[in-house]
Amino acid sequence: MKQYITLSEEVQAAKEQGKPVVALESTIISHGMPYPQNVQTAREVEQIIRDNGAVPATIALVDGKIKIGLSDEELEMFGKSTDVAKASRRDLAYLLATKKLGATTVAATMICAEAAGINIFVTGGIGGVHRGAETTMDISADLEELGQTNVAVICAGAKSILDLGLTMEYLETKGVPVIGYQTDVLPAFYTRKSDFGVNFRADDVETIASTLKVKWDLHLNGGAVIANPIPEEFAMDEKTINGVIESALKEAEERNISGKNVTPFLLGKVKELTDGKSLEANIALVKNNAVVGAKLAVAFDGLK
Repeated sequence: MKQYITLSEEVQAAKEQGKPVVALESTIISHGMPYPQNVQTAREVEQIIRDNGAVPATIALVDGKIKIGLSDEELEMFGKSTDVAKASRRDLAYLLATKKLGATTVAATMICAEAAGINIFVTGGIGGVHRGAETTMDISADLEELGQTNVAVICAGAKSILDLGLTMEYLETKGVPVIGYQTDVLPAFYTRKSDFGVNFRADDVETIASTLKVKWDLHLNGGAVIANPIPEEFAMDEKTINGVIESALKEAEERNISGKNVTPFLLGKVKELTDGKSLEANIALVKNNAVVGAKLAVAFDGLK
């Protein structure tokens, strides 16, 4: 796999100097937010990671290579391009073979990060089991990846457009620990709480770092979900957001929107129905995750 990987100068230097590195996905830039907020957020998140003692590595597919770390120009290109493919596990080989631009999802970022020797990854939220999955079988590849790839994912839980109960059940089946950072319950992305408890609570990053080290020392392969709630001042009202989601789901059903088109439709609808507040919340939670992720990477690196 090494022949397909290229490291940016910053990541290469970090590796040589033994500095901790934090992986970042590129789907959030190309498919998760509108321009110019996407590029601005990506740059700010990278800077937050540097300010907290680690080195950022935004991952994407460019010209037949897996780029571990993007230049300013590349970030801009991903933010502006309208023909960037969304790359999950199944898409990696084709996109690299055909030299197409690809933005990595949580699943693909985990694969690429592990291949580059990076164990800590910061994102917004993970995918999960979709509502009605018992008939549609719509389950995110993120969950499967978490079951087999040794990367810890710092996120604000999973979006409540998903079936959070079934998502937790699936993670349990795959042996993936869900660790709440200073919380006993699974955050639901825009909100700090859901009806579901986490497996373990950790009030400091050192506890999480030690848990990850022991897990992988024992060859218990697979990742971990580090659930970090959105900061209080940016959290959205639970009732409001759930009402908005119900209404968006109903509209998706009426318009026969299905498969991979459901999530972008729902997120667009949520943004529209919350007057853009959901975008503000999204940006705030990613930045918050970057702080925790960088601190965790430093603590984990100290145990090596």
